[in-house]
Amino acid sequence: MADAAFLDTMVLAYAVGGAHEQRDACRAILERAADGVLDLHVSAEAVQELLFHRLRRTDRETALVQSRHVLAMCVIHPLDRDVLHDMLDLVERTEIRGRDAIHAATALAAGFDRIVTTDAAFDSVPGLRRIAPADAIEFAG
Repeated sequence: MADAAFLDTMVLAYAVGGAHEQRDACRAILERAADGVLDLHVSAEAVQELLFHRLRRTDRETALVQSRHVLAMCVIHPLDRDVLHDMLDLVERTEIRGRDAIHAATALAAGFDRIVTTDAAFDSVPGLRRIAPADAIEFAG
């Protein structure tokens, strides 16, 4: 059985984007998933956020192909009323904001206690530990 990892959108964006210090580690995570070693989980918002991000940096066709690829390779967790309530509670009680709060609330609702991200904003979320992409490669076999 494959390990599972809940990803912040930036892991996906770095993996498909241009040169960046996090690119290789983020790509390695996607490669582990393609090899069947790691099941990737994201919030539904992550797909929209990736598409928005990629539309600003590349052509429409490429952005759509990349977003559809993520949709095909990840378990997508829904954005529902309960997640929205949890998101608002997190924004009220912690330093996390906006879309990051949606990802955190979704991860927690799905039973994850770790999120793979480069974003320190997740450090303020109780019950959710931030894992750097390079470290996620290690726990994925």
